[in-house]
Amino acid sequence: MTDATGSDVAGKSAPEDRGTVGPFDDSEANPVRPYIDLGGIKVLPREGLNLRLEVEEQTKRIVAVGLDYADSTLQVQPFAAPRTAGLWDETRDQIRAQVRQQGGRVEEREGPLGPELLAEVPVAAGPDAVAGKRLARFVGVDGPRWFLRGVIGGAATSDVDAAAKVEDLFRSLVVVRGGSPMPPRDLIPLRMPATPGVA
Repeated sequence: MTDATGSDVAGKSAPEDRGTVGPFDDSEANPVRPYIDLGGIKVLPREGLNLRLEVEEQTKRIVAVGLDYADSTLQVQPFAAPRTAGLWDETRDQIRAQVRQQGGRVEEREGPLGPELLAEVPVAAGPDAVAGKRLARFVGVDGPRWFLRGVIGGAATSDVDAAAKVEDLFRSLVVVRGGSPMPPRDLIPLRMPATPGVA
């Protein structure tokens, strides 16, 4: 991958066409599109999409955006990142270690968004659990001064059509890094939309 000067950017993991197909930096987003503004992330509404904000109980801080779409779930989190280096390579190693520690299985593969992890995670029996295992796809894209992580569950872990729809949803997201200094790996602040369903 190259930066604006044409030189190689070491350690960043993103599709070659990220700047034109997404996920987008706020500076690359179409200003007239009716995004739902969640602070660090903007979401383009679409038919059949349900949005949830995941809140940390103790701090009441919004820590992730949950999107239900195409019989699948997509949980996303935007993080601050260094200008020159990416976080996805290191983050994949951490996820791999966590899944194995929980007794799960994980394999790395090349997906439409770049390297991703397909994990089989043990879970307590529940409505979406099959024999106590849950499939999850971990995806990530390094952008300019940010890193966007996604966890895909449901149909998009195995169904090609659902996967394409959820990947398209992930690529339509806009990350708003903001100009204030932030340590790398800090969660970019998320917030409730000003008016439900309106940017």
